[in-house]
Formats: sequence, structure tokens, C-alpha cells
Amino acid sequence: MASTKVKKGDQVLVITGKDKGKRGKVLRTDRAKSRVVVEHVNMIKRHTKPNPRAGVTGGIVQREAPIHVSNVKVISTDSGEPSRVGFKLLEDGRKVRFAKRDGAILDQ
Repeated sequence: MASTKVKKGDQVLVITGKDKGKRGKVLRTDRAKSRVVVEHVNMIKRHTKPNPRAGVTGGIVQREAPIHVSNVKVISTDSGEPSRVGFKLLEDGRKVRFAKRDGAILDQ
């Protein structure tokens, strides 16, 4: 299984689209469709029917919709700047992601 450049929990910056410039945490990833769901980004309104069994009240619900992974950049943990992501092998044999801008290791 190949590693992905953007993972759940990463802090990202949206680089294009209606939410350009917003920062948020990745909530979900969909590797098959190359999409990510970012907290408070690409908000949509969904009309839901009430379901008393599940405890769902009806109405208009706002939630995040997926955006393409190419529209976000991972924020480096050291500098706080957006960066592209690369992979490298450490001396102990682990494969880790790193920020190409400043070399910060993204995986702990």
C-alpha cells in the first residue's frame, strides 16, 4: 500500500478555489477519488428529513464537502509555512513524510 502525501490530522492551507487562503485540519481522506475533507472549508447546506429513531431533527445542516487534494498544501510543523511533501528513508529504515520547504519531518 502506497503512502499518501496528505493524511488525516494534517494542518493544510487551501491554495485555490472559493476558500483560498483558509487553513484547517484534514478530517477525512478519500484515496480512491483523491479528495480530502478540511475543517470549515467548502461548506455546503444539506436539507435533511427528521428521523426520530436516529434522533435526527430535520432542517438545513451545514457541513464540509470534499475538495481535491491538489488544491491544498500541507503546513510545515516547524515553520508554519505551506510546503510540498516528499518522502525519505531514515537511518533506522522508516519511511517518513517531510516538508520540502524546510525539511521538517511530518510523521512522528
